[in-house]
Amino acid sequence: MDGFPHQIYNDGACGNINELTLWLAGQLPYIEAELRTHGAVLFRDFPVKSALDFDAFSATFGYEDFTYDESFSNAVRVNLTPRVFTANESPADREIFLHHELAQTPFYPSKIFFCCLSAPESGGETPLCRSDLLFAEFKRQYPEWTDLLAELGLRYTIQMPETDNLESGQGRSWRNTLSVNSEAQAEEKLARLGYEWRWRKDQTLSATTPVMPAIRALSDGSASFFNQVIAVSRGWQRGTGTPTPLTFGDGTKIDDSILEALIAVSHTFSTALQWQAGDVALVDNFRVMHGRYPYAGKSPRQIIVNLAR
Repeated sequence: MDGFPHQIYNDGACGNINELTLWLAGQLPYIEAELRTHGAVLFRDFPVKSALDFDAFSATFGYEDFTYDESFSNAVRVNLTPRVFTANESPADREIFLHHELAQTPFYPSKIFFCCLSAPESGGETPLCRSDLLFAEFKRQYPEWTDLLAELGLRYTIQMPETDNLESGQGRSWRNTLSVNSEAQAEEKLARLGYEWRWRKDQTLSATTPVMPAIRALSDGSASFFNQVIAVSRGWQRGTGTPTPLTFGDGTKIDDSILEALIAVSHTFSTALQWQAGDVALVDNFRVMHGRYPYAGKSPRQIIVNLAR
């Protein structure tokens, strides 16, 4: 799509991180306006070369931090600074499908900063999808399905292992996910949040959310498909003997035709961000979904992240 994401280039005024943060501070009203219009802004050719540079860059915006420790994400990540951590480190040959960050949980950020420290030799693009435009078109084509999603909502079932599994994109342990030290603490926290759960024989915790909305009203009067439907239906692994990871809010199966139609419409409003070292992307998590394409080559793909409320 033309103009998505909106791109801002360094005109030579910013030669180091201190000059960059001063420049950013003066540009915030303009950047915020472009973010509201486009949903994502890409900063290119600026001097962002490390996690500390990226930390200073994102701090300039003055947003309240959303730390990874307090999230209910099931991805294993590593903090590089208190506010900056690695992106989902699932194996390079696996695609991470479109999703809104943490929309399958009660806790989610409103904005995401991505930074590329090193781009892979091939692949590894981050697809971005305007979820508000997707919602409007899906509602136009499939009003009955849209009404069904709005009425019933969604429930997600997440499998959390006893210890972190670094080989899995969904391998964060229940202790780290829930920030607890015992089964009793885990059950108390899940009960307080309205989850249902059961313990499997291998001490994996299978937890099902309360009914979560499939659609989010936005501040400009539009709406988005704020959910994890595409990512869960296409990418979440289902172990032997475990329940389906996604249902309508009443527990009934979501027909494959609905999922296929949603994925097909998403292609119309998606673009692939091909990273260059030093790139920073600011994404409105309520308006734009993101993912990751597989990648290959000897050059590592190093994408780091900061979440904001």
